[in-house]
Amino acid sequence: MAYKLLSDCPVCGDKLKAVKLTCSSCGTSLESEFSLSKFEQLTTEQLQFIDVFMKCRGSIKDVEKELGVSYPTVRARLNETVKALGYTVADEEKTSDVRSIIDSIESGELTPEEALKKLKSK
Repeated sequence: MAYKLLSDCPVCGDKLKAVKLTCSSCGTSLESEFSLSKFEQLTTEQLQFIDVFMKCRGSIKDVEKELGVSYPTVRARLNETVKALGYTVADEEKTSDVRSIIDSIESGELTPEEALKKLKSK
């Protein structure tokens, strides 16, 4: 059974280093200090999200359908994953708020007039 490579020390929380690689076919071992990709630092959930995102070729609508979640949820997960990879996320909160208001209009929770008032107050 193969386990997910740990990237953080379970004792102190500092970053771990990979120091040994072994071939499962012939048994050859290499010992050195190997760097880990930034993807190794993602949670299982973030890796699963990336898998679905790539499968859907970046189409947020398709990711919504695949995961059975709303547009704001997909955007939030995407932003969280982008941040975990070390990138900055532009003012996504405002974009997410606007999309949430649009979703509220589509579902009948808000009238267009109420939505306009909310958008102007942002």
